[in-house]
Amino acid sequence: MRLPRRPRLIVPVMIALAAIVVLILIFTGLYTEYLWYDSVDLTSVFSTMLVTQGVLFVVGALLMTGIVAGNTLLAYRVRPMFGPSVLGAPHGADRYRQSLDPHRRLVFLIAMGGLALFTGSWAAGQWKTWLEFANATRFGDRDPQFRLDVSFFMFTVPFLRQVLTFLFTAVILSIVVSAIVHYLYGGFRILNPGGVRATRAARVHLSVLLGVFLLLKAAAYALDRYELVFSHRGFVHGASYTDVNAVLPAKGILAVIAVICAAIFFAGVVRPGGMWPGVAFGLMVLSAVLIGGVYPALVDQFQVRPNQQAKEEPYIARNIEATRKAYGVADTVIESYPGEGNPEAAQVARDKSVSGVRLLDPALVAKTFQQEQRIRGFYDFPTSLDVDRYRDADGTVRDHIVAVREITGPPQGYNNWINRHLVYTHGYGFVAAPGNRVTSDGLPDFDAKNMPVEGPLVTTTGLKEPRVYFGERSLDYVIVGGKPDKPQELDYPGNDQTGQANTNYTGKGGVPVGSFINRFFYAIRYGEMNLLLSRDITDKSRILYDRHPAQRVAKVAPFLTLDSDPYPAIVDGRIVWIIDAYTTSNQYPYSQSRSLSDMIRDTSTDLRAITAQPRDYINYIRNSVKATVDAYDGTVTLYEWDADDPVLKTWKKVFPGLIKPRSEMSAQLLEHVRYPLDLFKVQRDILSRYHITDARSFYNGQDFWNVPDDPSSGERNIKQPPYYLSITMPGASEPTFSLTTTFVPRQRAANLAAFMSGDVSSGPPGKLRILRIPASTKIAGPGQVQNTFTNRFAGELNILGLGKAQILYGNLLTLPFAGGLLYVEPVYVQAPAGAGQEPYPILRRVLVMYGNKVGSADTLEEALTQIFGDTGQVQRPAEEQREQQEQEQRELSGSLASLIEKAQKAYADAQAALEANPVDWAKYGEAQKALKEALDELGRARAALPTAQPTVPPTAEPTPEATPAPSPSPTG
Repeated sequence: MRLPRRPRLIVPVMIALAAIVVLILIFTGLYTEYLWYDSVDLTSVFSTMLVTQGVLFVVGALLMTGIVAGNTLLAYRVRPMFGPSVLGAPHGADRYRQSLDPHRRLVFLIAMGGLALFTGSWAAGQWKTWLEFANATRFGDRDPQFRLDVSFFMFTVPFLRQVLTFLFTAVILSIVVSAIVHYLYGGFRILNPGGVRATRAARVHLSVLLGVFLLLKAAAYALDRYELVFSHRGFVHGASYTDVNAVLPAKGILAVIAVICAAIFFAGVVRPGGMWPGVAFGLMVLSAVLIGGVYPALVDQFQVRPNQQAKEEPYIARNIEATRKAYGVADTVIESYPGEGNPEAAQVARDKSVSGVRLLDPALVAKTFQQEQRIRGFYDFPTSLDVDRYRDADGTVRDHIVAVREITGPPQGYNNWINRHLVYTHGYGFVAAPGNRVTSDGLPDFDAKNMPVEGPLVTTTGLKEPRVYFGERSLDYVIVGGKPDKPQELDYPGNDQTGQANTNYTGKGGVPVGSFINRFFYAIRYGEMNLLLSRDITDKSRILYDRHPAQRVAKVAPFLTLDSDPYPAIVDGRIVWIIDAYTTSNQYPYSQSRSLSDMIRDTSTDLRAITAQPRDYINYIRNSVKATVDAYDGTVTLYEWDADDPVLKTWKKVFPGLIKPRSEMSAQLLEHVRYPLDLFKVQRDILSRYHITDARSFYNGQDFWNVPDDPSSGERNIKQPPYYLSITMPGASEPTFSLTTTFVPRQRAANLAAFMSGDVSSGPPGKLRILRIPASTKIAGPGQVQNTFTNRFAGELNILGLGKAQILYGNLLTLPFAGGLLYVEPVYVQAPAGAGQEPYPILRRVLVMYGNKVGSADTLEEALTQIFGDTGQVQRPAEEQREQQEQEQRELSGSLASLIEKAQKAYADAQAALEANPVDWAKYGEAQKALKEALDELGRARAALPTAQPTVPPTAEPTPEATPAPSPSPTG
């Protein structure tokens, strides 16, 4: 019974409507993306990607459907002329054929359409592989096994592998689909109890397809030979002894066997039937098992393992050389450093890096920035701040803790569409504090602060535009600039009757949405009718979206891997975000492959809400590009940093004009360029093993290093992050802004093994230096130092804690100084929350250690004095010194008892103030002041006592007594 005409039209009409909706959505995405690229003047990037992906989509879809559909139609066309009965009695397949026949064209079209869509999408996704292959740049280095240029493995091999994958898929699908068609239409039958009966046409067709499959298998075996340089079989990555002496010849033999077997299948075209195809198939499987699997396993078991060091040594040497080149550490300067020194006080005073060492921990003081500079609840700072350097009015360069005040959205209860997208549109202000200076209350001494922004740093940098429309918290779209005569965008809280100062965006960023067409398509993109109906959107309005700095750089340069920590800087009077960008690959021959996310993980990545790095494995990385994003208008600028990188040269051919030469970087921008954070973490991970260049020593592994656990985190197996600070390296006359880390021996992870720093003071790509401590010198590592601090100053810290207050250790910094190593650690006190205020830390103590001497004081200068004192005086005999020390101790004992009693009373008063209901904050402040005075006097009295110091404890683990609460220690 046929359906009435109207119901029969419903299905095609619904399909047509669905197709129209899909096309509109696709066009909306493409059109709005084009407008975005046009807003940053980079439509060439969009068109190159779109055309490349479009061509690959069409080519991939046509080739795949052409091959599979052609074989499907061929199998149907050569079906038996008199139907399936020519092969015998009716078969169960006949029922399936009879059900399929009325709809075979529809099924065929749907299947081929789906295949075309899937394959075309897959092919379009390989656009980067194709462009790198088509624009490949030679490296000038050859791999040690095949003597081919590295570019062959970096660009050609991945492309050939994708081509083979495509062809294998096409042939396998053709075999499967053709076999099904032949089966359904009587081309062959599976007999019972066994055997197959087939027509000549079916045998010929399937024999040819199987022969083509084996030819592709031969090509795959040939390509496998080159991919042995990425093998993980041996002691290290790269072709091992077994790979070179067993697998390599085996792959060649298997390729020849595959060609022979393919010829046997092709012979079935001339003489179909017989047992030869079965023999060929069996020969191929048996050869793959015996030659490709068993033989290399026997060589590995009986030749390599009994004498692995001697067999693998040449291949370990290849891996060491390739890995050091691929990760950019081949030129690392490794020098012996005594680790012990005896500097004079005058030398300490002259060293700018010691006197100016950064005390503010960018993780801990984030809460303090919130408390002091948040101004209103709808503003926010990152959970961990950044470290940069700026000049004072007198020209002195100081490390600074910096952040921008970003907006989080409307206050609670006011989160409507207008407020969210038209009023609360941007953050405001650059906030900074010198890293080595605090107020008398232990708070950051801000030199850029408040709203409107003010302070000495604002004057010296010439900051003119403090508004932040593009930032790390800018995740939603906003519409700006619509009413110049009646501004409605909240600029900053004011003191007038309205309680706020408004502004109107005048930048060039964003896409104009004054026209109905643009508003229509953005309304579809965001599913928001207000974009069409709101009268607050005028012909001058612009929509800003994709506002996160990393997101913008990723869109204009999708071939780059971005650093996880964009940081703000004042450059030429504007706030800009600086992002380090890398070219990465996992195709460098013989280089060790590691997970990028694993290499950069430490306490800072666990704490930060940062751009997560992918779990992709890499074995090549270069900091090839420095990117900037203007915080006001969103302008994205890419600067070439490593001009020698062949991968970057390849992409410059793809996108000419996208990357500007380094010579166009302004002088102010160059002042804020730093050694890349993620690159440094990757390189320290590699150098923990690959500082060893001798293959035999590398195999033994006795001199491998580890990055120490973060002693201030209170957790095991979480690495200490590297720290940004200005240090004076041996042989240098002035401090350089560096990224620093330490190493401890892998076998005995307590003593210090080495100190590493990276800086860009000498220009791109940067310089790495390692100060290696002699094995005979026992220098305390970070864990031991933390243990010493905890044990030595437990009493002082317990008194500072005042019961409910929390003691937080800041970042434990390490500085090379006068042949030794100086450790500096700030200690913060965080009072409990109260009176509607969140708790925030205050710097109360500075702990220092040099050799076996330790010091603790309110300021760094006082702590250094406790350690170094005045060593310029004439030394007296030991007996005379001992007598004087004993006399001083007797004189001070009474004073110490009095001071301890005074501290205890202040502690009791503070406790009583905290336990009062409500809390008596006035008395608590007075008690804190009295406690501070008592502790200061105790510190001076203790410094006057004999300076015999305890030896460093043998363990790096803090004792339970007086252990402060764990505190995060991110990169600073």
